Amino acid sequence: MPPQSIISRPVYGMLSPQPGREHLFVADAQGAEAILDMAAAAPDGFFAGAQIVYIPRDADPSLAERLKALSPAMFYEGPSVAAAMPRLRQTLATARMGLRVYLAGTEGLIGQAMQAALEAGIDHSSIQTEHRGSLARRVQCVHCKGITEDVTTQPVTCAHCGLLLFVRDHYSRRIAAFQGVCINAEDPSEIPPAEEAFR
Repeated sequence: MPPQSIISRPVYGMLSPQPGREHLFVADAQGAEAILDMAAAAPDGFFAGAQIVYIPRDADPSLAERLKALSPAMFYEGPSVAAAMPRLRQTLATARMGLRVYLAGTEGLIGQAMQAALEAGIDHSSIQTEHRGSLARRVQCVHCKGITEDVTTQPVTCAHCGLLLFVRDHYSRRIAAFQGVCINAEDPSEIPPAEEAFR
């Protein structure tokens, strides 16, 4: 669970089955376990009207099989969050009133899926989140606006412009990322060693 000392960071709970006919689950490898844990408390037939969007990354293949065994109405397995976003946006665009959304896994996945759900007009109270897994950060460079995914070190090199960034604790919900600011703007030859800061 992420530390609560960062005021701008969203607060995560635990998934629990909600009343409704349609349910949309979005999870990465770590989030799959949250769905499976919630399924143990779900009533019979709960997943008959459910859609699961799953991004396994390098997860144990048995997790996908266990999710499929829940017999959802639709199961999609994508290679990355970016690859899954068009399908997720389409699903949200055609959703009917009363859709319940469940987001589970790493902060990067939850933030991006939350952003898509809110843009589609899903009411915030219809969205549940549960953080599972790595505390790696999604970082936006404030200089070039590029996003670097899965950041675990402090500082980090921007994947787009190459600047050495100090990863601030400020989290932007609008872009679902932490902010990165050039750490050596006054003296580019000053390069502090990178240390693992976010596991």
